[in-house]
Amino acid sequence: MDIGDMRRDFESEGLDRQHLNDNPVIQFENWFEDSRKAGILEPNAMSLATSGADQMPDIRTVLLKYFDERGFVFYTNYGSRKARELDENPRAALLFPWIGLNRQVRIQGAVEKVSKSESLRYFTSRPRGSQIGAWVSEQSKAITSRGLLEQKVAEMKRKFSSGEIPLPDFWGGYRVVPERIEFWQGRPSRLHDRFEYVREADAWTIQRLQP
Repeated sequence: MDIGDMRRDFESEGLDRQHLNDNPVIQFENWFEDSRKAGILEPNAMSLATSGADQMPDIRTVLLKYFDERGFVFYTNYGSRKARELDENPRAALLFPWIGLNRQVRIQGAVEKVSKSESLRYFTSRPRGSQIGAWVSEQSKAITSRGLLEQKVAEMKRKFSSGEIPLPDFWGGYRVVPERIEFWQGRPSRLHDRFEYVREADAWTIQRLQP
């Protein structure tokens, strides 16, 4: 299938240096709020790229659950494929594709586990069904049928039929500590605006990149 003629021009006001906050986390927050107000579906959905010891790139969509000056946090099963890859190579890249606003944000950095108290705080805020799901799924492992998964759900519902559901010791959060953050604004004729923040010690430098 030849889809080479699929294209559209990106109409926007563009992005100038004077419109950028010197702090990329604040700039990210500003754009994140813009995406929420614009009705972008799941603006916290992000592509997470990892690569383990075999150097084979891997990518999937996860949900951002928290961010601040320390980094960008998501949660997963510590036995999952992504977790194994992060154990082998604790570096990752994130992509937020806010296509409806002709924008995207790319983030690269080192990855660390969040504290158990942070994981517990988020876990207890989840719906009960999601808490059960965390206990049930041996994420990324093969299973012969969905029926077995549903059977495990029923078993866990009986096990935790009363009281709070505890945090599994194999489940928790990761924080991507940013070293580079790029803000991309689509422009007509593919002459897009791109600004890259690079962390140097405790400060950020900003440079415009060619499209």
